[in-house]
Amino acid sequence: MEQSIQFDEQLIKRYNQSGPRYTSYPTAIQFEEDFGLADYKAAAQRSNSSERGLSLYFHIPFCDTVCFFCACNKVWTRDRSKSQPYLERLFKEIELQSALFDPNRKVEQLHWGGGTPTFLNVEEMTALMQKTRQHFNLYDDDSGEYSIEIDPREASRESVKALRELGFNRMSLGVQDFDPQVQKAVNRIQSKEQTFEVLYGAREAGFLSVNVDLIYGLPHQTEQGFLKTLDQVLEAEPDRFSIFNYAHMPSMFPTQKKMNEADMPNADEKLAILQSTTERLLEAGYVYIGMDHFAKPDDELAIAQRNETLYRNFQGYSTHAECDLIGMGATSISLIDNTYAQNRKGLNEYYEAIDSGDLAVFRGVKLSEDDELRRDVITRLISHFHLNFAQLEQLWNIRFAEYFSTELVSLDPMVADGLIELDKDDLRVTAKGRLLIRNICMVFDAYLKQSSANRFSKVI
Repeated sequence: MEQSIQFDEQLIKRYNQSGPRYTSYPTAIQFEEDFGLADYKAAAQRSNSSERGLSLYFHIPFCDTVCFFCACNKVWTRDRSKSQPYLERLFKEIELQSALFDPNRKVEQLHWGGGTPTFLNVEEMTALMQKTRQHFNLYDDDSGEYSIEIDPREASRESVKALRELGFNRMSLGVQDFDPQVQKAVNRIQSKEQTFEVLYGAREAGFLSVNVDLIYGLPHQTEQGFLKTLDQVLEAEPDRFSIFNYAHMPSMFPTQKKMNEADMPNADEKLAILQSTTERLLEAGYVYIGMDHFAKPDDELAIAQRNETLYRNFQGYSTHAECDLIGMGATSISLIDNTYAQNRKGLNEYYEAIDSGDLAVFRGVKLSEDDELRRDVITRLISHFHLNFAQLEQLWNIRFAEYFSTELVSLDPMVADGLIELDKDDLRVTAKGRLLIRNICMVFDAYLKQSSANRFSKVI
């Protein structure tokens, strides 16, 4: 497939509404508390009859300092001793979860997120990985996609080397912006030297892929200032970029109130940052994967997209589509068979649940056949920018034009605006429509009219 992109300022402004990021469908807003442990365990049992591999996600919530923009579930503390009681519960959860799944199922994907996973010291990280290997069937080579999120302020060449020896082969580095004024405003002081020490250390240690996160829309950011940061990072030629639009929702994330909204770039300046950043990355040889992500053309994500084997879940884009995802730790979300299940969010509640001798699942949802079909449609769109109707009809035993007759009518304005090309066999997202893929996916979202728009970020 062609992996080009076209920036149309007027269309972007017109379509810039709030909407889900579709790391899941249905989204977490549809999770219900009448979904319980029995539902989760039944789903695990059903999943064992499949040939799917496993994906493991571990949530490490602790952060030494709080970044004011952050919307993650985190615990701000400088007390390093707090990690031990958390790990004790996490180890117990590993035991409880592993007992539900066939031990022969390979772990195709593993991800540590947070918070700050490297809040843990090397000994604690080693113990966590050893415990995981003891109870799950991990690869001993690089066949799996084993990744970790890194705050360069909490890492070094030595710790990066240790992570590689533990089995991690992919890394995501949080940068956001190198401008000192921006860093002060968001409470994230991080030098270029710190960042590059970790990035180059990852290369020396043999990491297969390094991603860099940048955020636009923060206080004091300008187009030229953001490009300066981007150019400095481009000198190191990371394999991937994630260029996130900052979503200012202080009613949901109180630490965001610590930033001065008057210092944030307005909508036109944000759009200018996005446009110039996109152009600079394309000029540097990167391709647009979708949903803020760029990668080198020979990166496995870019290859998987061209082959239409790319997938999207809570960890972002992945090359491992057919996996059951087991989320462990406070607030983590699992996707097992046709169910989503979420752990308790607060540490005390999570500890209490695990100490009772069972899992910490407190809500979730069992997908209907319509949910599964729509999830498939949205995942294909957001990953491949393409729907082949015959494939979906064969897989789901439907007539696409009849089942989605209302949605096809709703797509007419997008056809007229050149966002998509539509015929009797296919829907293809054009280069002009790819930045607006969330809008296109929203047409197929059966729950969206029931959801409050202010629960979601703007699409651009």
